Amino acid sequence: MKSFILLSLLSAICMAQTKPITVKYPITKKSNHTDTYFETSIKDPYRWLEDDRSSETEAWVKEQNKVTASYLNTIPFKSQIKERLEKLWNYEKLSAPFTEGSYTYYYKNDGLQNQYVLYRKKEDGSEEIFLDPNAFSEDGTTSLAGLSFTKDGSIAAYLISEGGSDWRKAIVIDTETKKILGDTLVDIKFSGISWKGNEGFYYSSYDKPEGSELSAKTDQHKVYYHKLGTPQNTDVLVYGGIDTEKNRYVGATVTKDNNYLVISAATSTSGNKLFIKDLRTSNAVLTTILDQTDTDSYVLENIGSKLFIVTNLNAPNKKIVTVDASHPTPENWKDFIPETENVLSPSKGGGYFFAEYMVDAISKVFQYDYNGNLIREVKLPGLGSASGFGGKKDDTHFYFSFSNYKTPSSSYKYNVKNGEYSLYWKPEIDFDSDEYESNQVFYTSKDGTKIPMLITHKKGLVLDGTNPTILYGYGGFNVSLTPSFSITNAVWMEQGGIYAVPNLRGGGEYGKKWHDAGTKMQKQNVFDDFIAAAEYLIKNKYTSSNYLAIRGGSNGGLLVGATMTQRPDLMKVALPAVGVLDMLRYHTFTAGAGWAYDYGTSEESKEMFTYLKGYSPLHNVKDGVSYPATLVTTGDHDDRVVPAHSFKFAAELQAKQTGDNPTLIRIETNAGHGAGTPVSKTITQYADIFGFTLFNMGYSKLPNSFIK
Repeated sequence: MKSFILLSLLSAICMAQTKPITVKYPITKKSNHTDTYFETSIKDPYRWLEDDRSSETEAWVKEQNKVTASYLNTIPFKSQIKERLEKLWNYEKLSAPFTEGSYTYYYKNDGLQNQYVLYRKKEDGSEEIFLDPNAFSEDGTTSLAGLSFTKDGSIAAYLISEGGSDWRKAIVIDTETKKILGDTLVDIKFSGISWKGNEGFYYSSYDKPEGSELSAKTDQHKVYYHKLGTPQNTDVLVYGGIDTEKNRYVGATVTKDNNYLVISAATSTSGNKLFIKDLRTSNAVLTTILDQTDTDSYVLENIGSKLFIVTNLNAPNKKIVTVDASHPTPENWKDFIPETENVLSPSKGGGYFFAEYMVDAISKVFQYDYNGNLIREVKLPGLGSASGFGGKKDDTHFYFSFSNYKTPSSSYKYNVKNGEYSLYWKPEIDFDSDEYESNQVFYTSKDGTKIPMLITHKKGLVLDGTNPTILYGYGGFNVSLTPSFSITNAVWMEQGGIYAVPNLRGGGEYGKKWHDAGTKMQKQNVFDDFIAAAEYLIKNKYTSSNYLAIRGGSNGGLLVGATMTQRPDLMKVALPAVGVLDMLRYHTFTAGAGWAYDYGTSEESKEMFTYLKGYSPLHNVKDGVSYPATLVTTGDHDDRVVPAHSFKFAAELQAKQTGDNPTLIRIETNAGHGAGTPVSKTITQYADIFGFTLFNMGYSKLPNSFIK
């Protein structure tokens, strides 16, 4: 009890000691640009900021970064946060191993390396570096973005991303000699690589757009076949070249026996057509499995002509069906692993299927044989998220990983025959998970829907309404937020901070119905769920509005932008990252039109336009309102959610904010949507974010000392 009293006294000393910093924002010019939607005129005074190639935009970015850096550098404890992040981050990290050919491969980071290094071992245990992405560029901003081996493991193709861009280059190497084979392929986007024997591979891309490759619209995805030893300009167009095959997302996969090519085609991020082609027959044509995009389906496995298909057709929580490739349409499907009340995410390895289910966002795993018989439930190490259940068909064992919000990921070696597993690797990290607890609660949203939320913090936390809290959410695109460990969140919790994650509608935690309940004209449900989560935390004295920050990225950035403009009184700090913030124009940039399943577009109907305008963060910033202290973050090379969203939103906030709360934008240079960001940049970014958050909650000193 004494320690709690001392902690409360220390918090009182640290809080309410900061004075507002007067910020002089750069002058952002306004134009008279106006758009008309269904006879309604909408002003867009910052349209010029959409031109990412203009010298004016470049100058604006520099001035904004200068002001933001000046503010952040006045925070007295920011350097302490950075030092702690560096210290905690500096431990060896190891991925679960996988086998290709005669080698066992695994990713490893010695501690503070900007990118993970791919190592491999022979059977004798001798270790060597196979690929070191840290050598791809001097500043660590070129990352490994994909890797695919031939079936025998003798050849590999890997994708690289430069500056965080979604555009990729493909490099083919001989795995034994590590020598490059043929020319580097360029301009690949939203694609994996799928080998056909050792002859060549399939990949997907768009025609390079006119104008800016970072923001120009990309609308027609195409599948190509590249034969090794030939120039890219002779690659064969396989699918997507004609109007009847026009789709925004197309992918090709060769079955492991090299007998079939499977093509998935989608106009949006949800729902796909499915086709199959027999590669053993010359001049074979694509056979249709599904010709509509109302559901999601893919081929998981095949034994000869018997296909195992994962689908949510007439099964919102997914199931596995079987069908013969000669007559693959749905009327011939037979249930193999039927739908249950929980969402299915299956994998395969060692001659078995592994059915992972989300039960209130927590993993449960069951093992089945190829006849559909349940072999066993795999008893996991605890409550959290399991991943990696899978391998090659003849594997006798493979590796899986397990973690949760307070426990760093560890790897386990699994015996497929008897279901036993043993700890393979556990990180040595300067963080004691036993000092923390993670509890799931259920709260009620505005319309009465029950929403689960995991709340993680130090044990013995006093619920007095003064705990600094980050409420993190996403709520879209069928994405499920399952428990996982984060070094940055660990540092936050060391300071007595609470980290709370609700599983909002729009996600995939409860299947297609849960996803659809947060899309289009139901999108407000997502914001209501998030607001209700904040109200639950405040009502139950976990925190209060003065100590609450909301955070989310991409679609989660939209969530934060909508929540802070609808309920600016609810939180002290808002942290929208790489957000979709202009809901009237999002579909005009890069592949944004593919998000219409979740959002709808301002052009499709007057009703949809009115609904989007009603919550679009950019269009709901009002004069005379005191918005929370806001740090908008984005990357100048983000070609998924273009930075213009964040630029225009920040400009609106700066022009209309009332009161002393700062509204700043932090623009990472030579960085994209987030994937592949160097560790050094990530550490600096989170030192800024946590420093900004605590400083604007009133702290002049850190709540807890990092010195032990």
